[in-house]
Amino acid sequence: MKITELRETSKGRFVVGFADGSEIKAALDTVADLSLFTGRELTDEEFADLSESARLSACKERALRIIGTRPMSCRELFKKLTEKGETEENAERCIEWLIGLHYLDDSEYAAMLVRHYAAKGYGMQRIKNELYRRGISKTLWDAAFEEMPETDDTVYTLLCRRLKGGEPDRAELKKATDALFRRGFSWDEIKAAVDRYMSEYSFD
Repeated sequence: MKITELRETSKGRFVVGFADGSEIKAALDTVADLSLFTGRELTDEEFADLSESARLSACKERALRIIGTRPMSCRELFKKLTEKGETEENAERCIEWLIGLHYLDDSEYAAMLVRHYAAKGYGMQRIKNELYRRGISKTLWDAAFEEMPETDDTVYTLLCRRLKGGEPDRAELKKATDALFRRGFSWDEIKAAVDRYMSEYSFD
């Protein structure tokens, strides 16, 4: 394939035109690595290398756009890229590249999720479900939960908000404790909060 045009479209970005009318977008490092210039005849192997390099470069640009919208795990990004039509190999190579640049870090992301959901009043089990859903390896969970604050006051505050300082009947109490359980708190945490509530409001 003979190169008939090498045009810079923006800083570090080029379009390589060929005699058959086809074009391939290429980054500056690809142009330099393959010694591309107008009039150069590429072998089939060189053309294949250029095509693959262009696909990987486009995948990297897509990955940067995706993680620019919100933080995410490596697994989430892999899923996004492959859903957009990128090959699994290129998705994995992009993720390794982003990890090397410190743009992706599952351990930092996991810790951020723990802080975020704890601040919203969720318990450990609900946060574990969220970590699992987002593809965070369980080997990172223990370190992430070091960011988890004590939950005693949180559970108690949520219970008081539900019961509004009144003496609950059995149905009201069950409804309140079930709601706390759905938020991810353990029954031990919930029982401690109920005991504290009943004691402090003198409902014993």
